[in-house]
Amino acid sequence: MQEIKKVTVKVPQAYLDLVNQIFEIEKKATNLKEENSIQRNINKMNGLLEDGFFNDVGLSYHNPLGEDYSDTRTDCEATISGLSVENLEIIEVIKPIIFYSYKENEIVIKIIAQPAVVIVQSKNIHQ
Repeated sequence: MQEIKKVTVKVPQAYLDLVNQIFEIEKKATNLKEENSIQRNINKMNGLLEDGFFNDVGLSYHNPLGEDYSDTRTDCEATISGLSVENLEIIEVIKPIIFYSYKENEIVIKIIAQPAVVIVQSKNIHQ
């Protein structure tokens, strides 16, 4: 049987702010014609955050845009757009999910350092 333990970590706000800024740059770069050159730099920054910047620990993020949302989801804080609360989908991401990773007994453990801040809307509106 798998052992489950609750782990809490306090990541310095400056690190979370840095990851949030990289996410914002990545969002804005998708609207540019020269996206590939900027995306290459973003990928390098992400690599530093994930692999080497913090010695045996790392920060990474996930953009949940387009994913299903329910009130049982613990990795997102949502604002509902519209009246319906059924069949919800994430339509905008203000802040990404930020993960803190570390090694324990040669196993990489990933925990949420910051839940995403998102706007959700019923998929039924689009039909």
